Amino acid sequence: MNWQKTFLRLHGLQDSYLQQAQTWFDPLATSLVEFQADAGVPILVALNGAQGSGKSTLADYLVASLTSSHNVSTCALSLDDFYCTRAARAHLAQTVHPLLLTRGVPGTHDLSLLNATLDGLMDGSEHSATSIPRFDKARDDRRAESDWDSVNSPVDIVIVEGWCVGAFAQSEQQLISPVNTLEAEEDKDGQWRSHVNQVLAEQFRPLYRRVDQWVMLQAPSFDCVYRWRLEQEHKLVDTLPPNADLKLMSDAQIAKFIQYYQRITQRCLIDLPSRVNHLFRLGEERGIVDYRYSAQGDMG
Repeated sequence: MNWQKTFLRLHGLQDSYLQQAQTWFDPLATSLVEFQADAGVPILVALNGAQGSGKSTLADYLVASLTSSHNVSTCALSLDDFYCTRAARAHLAQTVHPLLLTRGVPGTHDLSLLNATLDGLMDGSEHSATSIPRFDKARDDRRAESDWDSVNSPVDIVIVEGWCVGAFAQSEQQLISPVNTLEAEEDKDGQWRSHVNQVLAEQFRPLYRRVDQWVMLQAPSFDCVYRWRLEQEHKLVDTLPPNADLKLMSDAQIAKFIQYYQRITQRCLIDLPSRVNHLFRLGEERGIVDYRYSAQGDMG
């Protein structure tokens, strides 16, 4: 199919990705189409995966497949596009905790903007348009609204992908012991992780209640995440013009950066596999080694 060749070219992927997608992801697309047809209304699909696991590529593949092969209007949203502006995070850093200047954890996203966008996509009147925010990671700030995309609504299937989508708040007891040097040295009193935990409980759980189907790309362990995240940054560097004055990270900075993600990522790897509807287990090189389906996801 022409759309498949175009997809591979746009994402810089080899034919091997298409072979994997046809084996594992085409059946997922068919399942989502059937679920939406039975529901008779737009549905929301949540996609969880650690950094570098391929969740953004999967979301884009599903959009292409659902749109081109099934004629089902589909839109993918990345949680990364709903980071707070740098100015807003600077305010959080001053008023709550300095670590909140760094984007990534719950508390650095604008969930109100995400929910308003979902409302527009899923509940909007026919032929209305919904603006989709875009975040520029290279500049570490949200793009101007004039650079946002626009999607006609309502959309039959909306996919939200993010590394912490589906994460649960932990108990106070679980928060006490630091999981890495970042928490031990820069969050000695636990104020940062306590705030992040509170946001998970108060802002993310209501979002989860909107979700109709859950998908997870399960990494083998957190040890893979640094290597995968490093590959992401190198790929971003390769797309930029020479001498670009942008906020890219060195390998050492990435090693520290992923510590922000460690606690929640590790909990997701433990908590979510038994709860999602569609579980894809990944190998060390991100190839899928197993798939499990559960009609009754348990994200309550």
